[in-house]
Amino acid sequence: MWSCCEMPPLSRRAMIRASGALFAWSFLPRFARAAASRDPRLVVVILRGALDGMSAVAPVGDPDYVALRESIALSTSGERPAVPLDGLFALHPAMPNLARLYKEGHASIVHATATPYRARSHFDGQDVLESGQPGTGSIETGWLNRALGALPKGERVNARSGLAVGLVTPLVLRGAAPVLGWAPPVIPRAGDDLAARVLDLYNHRDPQLADMLGKGLDTDRLASRAGMANEKARGGPDNAEGMKLAAVGAARLLAQDDGPRLAALAFDGWDTHANEGAATGRLAQLLGGLDGALQAFEETLNPQWKDTAILVVTEFGRTAKINGTVGTDHGTATVAFLVGGAVKGGRVIADWPGLKEAQLYEKRDLKPTIDLRAVCKGVLAEHLDLSAAMLASRVFPDSAKVAPLTGLMA
Repeated sequence: MWSCCEMPPLSRRAMIRASGALFAWSFLPRFARAAASRDPRLVVVILRGALDGMSAVAPVGDPDYVALRESIALSTSGERPAVPLDGLFALHPAMPNLARLYKEGHASIVHATATPYRARSHFDGQDVLESGQPGTGSIETGWLNRALGALPKGERVNARSGLAVGLVTPLVLRGAAPVLGWAPPVIPRAGDDLAARVLDLYNHRDPQLADMLGKGLDTDRLASRAGMANEKARGGPDNAEGMKLAAVGAARLLAQDDGPRLAALAFDGWDTHANEGAATGRLAQLLGGLDGALQAFEETLNPQWKDTAILVVTEFGRTAKINGTVGTDHGTATVAFLVGGAVKGGRVIADWPGLKEAQLYEKRDLKPTIDLRAVCKGVLAEHLDLSAAMLASRVFPDSAKVAPLTGLMA
């Protein structure tokens, strides 16, 4: 026996085991200790084509803004005024729902943000955005799938798998962790009897395909219970109706007790090279569709909305100055939106670089001052309780120098 002030001597092996356990603990997600009191949902929305962040959230207080934007510059006065957010930024008038959520403290905006990618190819930019890798290369898995796989087995989020919305699973959700797929139907669904006979045939001829079909049928049954059996696609992912339908379908599945907890979906058409428009026009229509989708998530997920976070991201931004076709070309920094009942909102998070020519990236683009990986890490750390070590090593490889943004979640 030993006194309360004394400790028995530790062997070298015991010390190694103890230090190893402490090292391993730093990599373990903390979700197991938080899951008992809440049931979080996380949705990642990807805007393919590169959102013009300087029009979505205009730096109206920057003295160089109007000269760069000319006819597409927004104003806080006039017939369709932008919505002032603070002394520098104003939100596009096509997003009244986001403005309300911002005012209520359930939406934040991160400005002048970008991935590590600095070229301007849509394909490479989207790969870097969704893979979470520091650069381009052979990319097969996405950071959201790796985050899902890093959660403890048996926890609510992990056990419910992920949800990919659309005909093709976005790269951000591809990987080893289980993922369900759902897309708004464009043809009548097969009857249960036909599906059972096809599944039986595949079980005998192609077990791997049978497994995939079985998972698809499980998703179909989940969708039917959510009242989505007779939904018909009335638009694509680049128009308001299509965006809303995708959001409603995803939200209904996320709301199910046995449904998924993480989801990814992509909206197309954000490549505004020509006739972008200001308070009205092509970009306004796209932003209005996104605003409607966010509202659909809020309304459909109630009462799960209080535990929900939606992260809206894009591969890069647009040029600071408009081009000869009254649009904007491929740029660098842009905005990210963070929306939901679990969000600590009412803020524009920015280290504004300025818009003078010497302050622009390569004298043409909004300069990035916030790494988008820091935003993603902050959401995963505070909403799903993944450790910083896990985020830096597994979810976003080679990113130890990129610290998670803190204070993003309520």
